[in-house]
Amino acid sequence: MRLHVLDRVAIGLLATGLLCVATGLLPAHSASGAMTRIAPLLAFLGTVIVLAELTSRAEVFDVLAARVARAGRGSYPVLFLLCVAFASVTTIALNLDTTAVLLTPVMLALASRVGIAPVPLAMTTVWLANTASLLLPVSNLTNLLAANRVALSPLGLAGRMWAPQLAVLAVTMACLWLFFWRRGRRGGPVVDGSGLMEAVPEPAGPGAARVVADVRSGAADRYVPPGVHRPADPVLFRACALACAGFLLAILVADVPLWTASGTAALVAVAAFAVRQRSALRLSLIPWRLLVMVPGMFLVVETVNAHGLHDLLASAVGADGGTLGLFRAAAVGGGLSNALNNLPVYLAGEAAVPVGNHDQLLALLIGTNAGPVITPWASLATLLWYERCHAYGVRVPVTRLMGTGAVLAASAVGAGVGVLALTR
Repeated sequence: MRLHVLDRVAIGLLATGLLCVATGLLPAHSASGAMTRIAPLLAFLGTVIVLAELTSRAEVFDVLAARVARAGRGSYPVLFLLCVAFASVTTIALNLDTTAVLLTPVMLALASRVGIAPVPLAMTTVWLANTASLLLPVSNLTNLLAANRVALSPLGLAGRMWAPQLAVLAVTMACLWLFFWRRGRRGGPVVDGSGLMEAVPEPAGPGAARVVADVRSGAADRYVPPGVHRPADPVLFRACALACAGFLLAILVADVPLWTASGTAALVAVAAFAVRQRSALRLSLIPWRLLVMVPGMFLVVETVNAHGLHDLLASAVGADGGTLGLFRAAAVGGGLSNALNNLPVYLAGEAAVPVGNHDQLLALLIGTNAGPVITPWASLATLLWYERCHAYGVRVPVTRLMGTGAVLAASAVGAGVGVLALTR
């Protein structure tokens, strides 16, 4: 079996991390502490992806996608606003990883149902999963850490970050429309040398052939709304829909860990498939790439941190709590997040920011939340999104992903930090 490039990266990261532990570059107690911290995260990752995969097979996402598409009434601008609102609210109220796992299949199913290119919908999900995650502590794990550091309640954090969040969202919407949604950029089939492609599905209903042809030429102003989608197995549909609803409800109102909620919901979905469609339960449902990559990534970053990363970050971030210091902290956070990963970078950066510099810490938060949209490994949400797109056979050319992401990262982080400085 030929390994994908990210498979090799995942294996290489884990091997490097284990080598660091074996040679003593990373002390055993530091490695143990890192693995203890990420164990609940790994449990969440493994169970929530199994839940998403089985829910997709039960056609829950197809039903939701058809309803969103009908609400758009055939208008691309209306559909764009609906998708932006859907992704933003999901990220703010739940968290960015939930958006990446549960909303990505909805968006891709929507493209399939309507007969339009999937990449604009996929990019809407992954960009807003990152850039819409500034407002509430629950929106992002880094927010929880920052809120504790600056002693802000959920309403307090929202009161301080609502203006930067609006600025970042406005920039994200502009970049989405410019690069992916406007006429001539929605795209059709694109295949590059690495086999990455943007697929346009076959016509799905009366008039869809004309719409698909228009999409491929980049000239369509409207799409054909689909009819009501009826799942093949209503029992599986209801069981998985209830499992997802219970998962989301548990996150919102119950004080339970994420992995407990996702694990319980996944067990419900697995039990339903064991009764109704046992053949769907395969080992390939387990996201081994992520479960290998994340521990390797944390071990490598812990090693680098033990050998000078903290001092480097302290020097790069500086102690200036003024406007220039805000932009400096955000640039360091966003840049290093794309090189490594935003969660370990925020943890290391937080320790480098002077205790009393609250606005500088919030600027670092903007950089590590809105900036990681360039490389596929920059945030866990982007990795989860990539995994879901891979499962659906949808690819975005790497050069396009990184090029457009660089424009978004620079402009969104700049706008967010600028508004943060103006409202301090």
